[in-house]
Amino acid sequence: MTGAATSESPALQPDDVRIIRALQIAPRASFVSMAVALGLTESAVNRRYRRLRADGVIRVAGMLNPGALGQSRWLVRLRCRPGSAAAIADALAKRDDVNWVALSAAGCEITCATQSRTREQRENLLGQRLPRTAAVLDINAFAMLRQFVGGRGHYWTALHGVLSPEQEAMLGSDGSPFAEVPVVTRDPVHLTDEDERILDALATDGRASFVDLAAAADSTPGRVSRRLDALLRRRVVHIDVEIAAAALGYHARANLWLRVHPSAVKTVGRTLAQEPEIAFAAAVSGPYNIHAVAHCRDLDELFEFTSDRIGSMAGLQSMEVSPVLQHVKQAGTLLSGDRLVDPSRRRA
Repeated sequence: MTGAATSESPALQPDDVRIIRALQIAPRASFVSMAVALGLTESAVNRRYRRLRADGVIRVAGMLNPGALGQSRWLVRLRCRPGSAAAIADALAKRDDVNWVALSAAGCEITCATQSRTREQRENLLGQRLPRTAAVLDINAFAMLRQFVGGRGHYWTALHGVLSPEQEAMLGSDGSPFAEVPVVTRDPVHLTDEDERILDALATDGRASFVDLAAAADSTPGRVSRRLDALLRRRVVHIDVEIAAAALGYHARANLWLRVHPSAVKTVGRTLAQEPEIAFAAAVSGPYNIHAVAHCRDLDELFEFTSDRIGSMAGLQSMEVSPVLQHVKQAGTLLSGDRLVDPSRRRA
């Protein structure tokens, strides 16, 4: 898969893709550690990483999990008046409690995910602001019930095999592998002011040093290190490697809405999590009980994937494939065209 990805994206060299994979494995690994594992010089890794970030190919950021704070997560589908969806999508993308936003259905449908920190914040968006928007013709909200894959980019398996098992072992990992867990914890974490400042700094740069995090939190590097370890362990935050999929040759993205027999939901969800094309999959409430996001190189590959591999899954009753016309925001990061926008550059 690596050769095909790099050949379709001449701006990326094989070493660039290897660095991206190394970051997936250990997002906060030092440039020295990555250089040793990849057989490159530290300066080469540093230079290539900074170019990939500047070009909007990758972004490393700390992503908050509201479920660890006791808050549910929701997917929302909006049907809008022709010509109005882009403006609504842009407004949603500017909200901190909206994690990703996509336009589909010839630009008349918006799909987004909420990451509300409080019940009041969620109810204000879903119960008041959106229903009162004149250009919104229809709104459907679905509670996320179980996440099968998503979060850290490590678990989008499209780049598996780029590094050898020995190289991946040398890198270690900046967190335990993604495990299927309840979306909302029964024992919510209560954040301190120091935690909030650490999380704010990580949201801007997931590779910020402990010295920089300590300065942002008015604390010490040792204390910040211990606190970050605890936040990662309790899944309050994960260090995500966001990738502009088009830069790797994946130009067809689609929202998949699956109606599956209730007894097969877990099996289908876990099977989807192993598919290289699937970047996200979750069980949700509503008429479609599984939602997934697929990345393919083109529409023909999307057709082959959905008709042959997904279409043959036991328990599948029906499926809606909704190609994404424009991705406005992904995992908290705005996009310009098919590239990620660094928040620090946007503010500058």
